[in-house]
Amino acid sequence: MPAPLVRPFRRADRDQLTELINQHVAAVVPGVSVSVNTVLSDLERQPDEFITDPWVGERVTLVAEQRDYVVAAAHLLRYRADDEVGAGYRDIGEIDWLVCHPPASFWPDADDAADLLMSACLARLARWNVRARYASGELPAPAVYGLPRTWPHIRALYERSGFRHVGDTEVILIARVADLPPHEPRPGVTVDRTLGECGTRLTAYADGRVLGFIEVDTALSRPERHVRGTGLADIGNLHIDPSAYGEGLEHWLLGQAADWLRLCGADRLLAYEAATDDTMLAHLTSAGFRELTRTDRGWEHRPRKP
Repeated sequence: MPAPLVRPFRRADRDQLTELINQHVAAVVPGVSVSVNTVLSDLERQPDEFITDPWVGERVTLVAEQRDYVVAAAHLLRYRADDEVGAGYRDIGEIDWLVCHPPASFWPDADDAADLLMSACLARLARWNVRARYASGELPAPAVYGLPRTWPHIRALYERSGFRHVGDTEVILIARVADLPPHEPRPGVTVDRTLGECGTRLTAYADGRVLGFIEVDTALSRPERHVRGTGLADIGNLHIDPSAYGEGLEHWLLGQAADWLRLCGADRLLAYEAATDDTMLAHLTSAGFRELTRTDRGWEHRPRKP
């Protein structure tokens, strides 16, 4: 078998790269895939990241090819060093995402290709001479960020290459809308629907006082990106006033959201919570959510000293 070759991405790679990305997406979120157009757009810019994307000074996509097939790929970002860039991002380099085939009978040397690609990524970060090197798994699909636990082959690659997890861990949960609490009236409480920060906001009021609100986003991707999985929505915000704790308002708001989601044609709802927030995780699981995976955010290149 010929040795793998690492080279810059070419447009002719788009279909094979999209297939490889979708294999990784499918291991995180059921029923979701992205189009070739989505992938190509993500390589050029990330309009959803409207704060950090303008800070990017250079983008590079590399692929590892073997037997004329893309077996691994990575997308790298270099953030500018000027004062317009936020202090946490200033003059850093990042592997925005890296995907590769795990070792298998038909790719017995997949690790060799992945290691060769990683060596090329680290060499590029070294040439950029950035002050810090980070890595993630921010694929252009809903709920795929950080380093999901469902990618042990990527985790192993990062760790043997000198990356260490230095950030937090989040739990990604999903519920079928049909399994959420029922939509029922609550004596003395009304609900008002408005536009929120992260989607449609449903706010609970009692005697003119805000008890809490939930925001659901039913537009996880723009239409031109053609993400398969259009019945998917997520919780952008869920807030309960401290004075209303213990009254079951979380379940009631989820029931209000479920009624709205059914009208929108959404049949599944995603949620994200810190792994340390046992209270909220218990509320969500008791309301019909199940854990999809855990994802570890914040990987920094800290090679061990010999």
